[in-house]
Amino acid sequence: MSGEQMDFIDMVTITVKGGDGGNGAVSFRKEKYAPKGGPDGGDGGDGGFVFLRANPQLSSLMHLAEDDKYYAENGKDGKSRKRHGRNGKDLFIDVPLGTIVKDAYTGEIIADLNEPWKVTCVARGGKGGRGNVHFKSSTMRAPRIAERGEKGEKRTITLELKLLADAGMVGYPNVGKSSLISRLSNARPKVANYHFTTLTPNLGVVRVSPGREFVIADIPGLIEGASEGRGLGNIFLRHVERCHLIVHVIDISGIEGRDPVEDYFKIREELEKYSPDLAKKPEIVIGNKVDMLPFDEQKGRKKEFMERAKRDILLVSAVTGEGLDRLKNVIWNTIGSSRKVLYGKRSPEDAKVEKPAPIWRELPKKLDIYVEKIRDGEYSVISENLKVWLRRFDISEKDMRLMIIDILERNGLTSKLKEAGVKVGDTIYIEDFAFEFIE
Repeated sequence: MSGEQMDFIDMVTITVKGGDGGNGAVSFRKEKYAPKGGPDGGDGGDGGFVFLRANPQLSSLMHLAEDDKYYAENGKDGKSRKRHGRNGKDLFIDVPLGTIVKDAYTGEIIADLNEPWKVTCVARGGKGGRGNVHFKSSTMRAPRIAERGEKGEKRTITLELKLLADAGMVGYPNVGKSSLISRLSNARPKVANYHFTTLTPNLGVVRVSPGREFVIADIPGLIEGASEGRGLGNIFLRHVERCHLIVHVIDISGIEGRDPVEDYFKIREELEKYSPDLAKKPEIVIGNKVDMLPFDEQKGRKKEFMERAKRDILLVSAVTGEGLDRLKNVIWNTIGSSRKVLYGKRSPEDAKVEKPAPIWRELPKKLDIYVEKIRDGEYSVISENLKVWLRRFDISEKDMRLMIIDILERNGLTSKLKEAGVKVGDTIYIEDFAFEFIE
């Protein structure tokens, strides 16, 4: 049984995608004495990026289990008068501090978010396409040519978190720790009336409200002599050492004939023997099983404990749920104060965001052209590199078709057609468009 036993991996796999770039615009100046002036189509906006951000206020990946797809906003299309389309909004996904980001298919580690508010890009947006103002030339003064925006990057990533407890529950066996953790969190420990302790810690995530959550653990093995190795010894004391807060649970009802105040001091003694620093951690004392006492006696037991232990105590019931909402908030507020001390006053605005260049695939200058005979008099032009051009340009426009054919001609289209046996008048297909071959 190792000192890492309280850790467990919280894992989620999600698909992230950067926004697509906006399309460039085909537009012309419209002036009183020049109804169709020169081109003035603006560029499309870049697609938004997807970033992960280490948020020290989060304790689990539970909030990402509700959806497995996270897409940034697409860039807007360009407009007339050389107006640039708006860039898509970046998407920031908050994850707990200590999250490891991996490629879901290769297992390659993309990032280790090990610093508060550290940011990493996991999907780049696509660059916006150029408007027709960029395609004016001496031979084409009114081009109806514009580029489509580039597609955003899409990838599937796995997030792994070695979950550590923010709050550790300590106390004698059978005081109701397992019942409490099952009521407070998503943990489902085995609950029974045993006088021996659980062998492994139960961890659960407690969600106070959206964006406010913490991990709580039922720390087993704490009995008199634990610091010297009795019971499960100091194995679990090492876990308590990592927590921001100690939640000390006692049986306020005393139904088993034990003195709640003596139990409290004995457990405190074990903590102090093990580590003076551990004993100085913030502590909340909970008196469980209050449902087993008449109301008047509850007040008397609380007063007696406070007078003898010189500690405040919060009365709760794991059975009825009494006092549990207040307990969640008390734990959260105490942990929040501890986190501020530990992580300082940094905020999301302090995060350094390194934004790489958007996705933009260079158009290949050299095209690998193959001509395939479909039937007599009909042939298809096939080129893998040509597909990159066709994704970028819409050849439903005549000027774009002429540009594509010019590119193909410079790569030997006519000679390839003749080698395949094409004759004048035959039909040539380039994607969905048909052309008549003319010498």
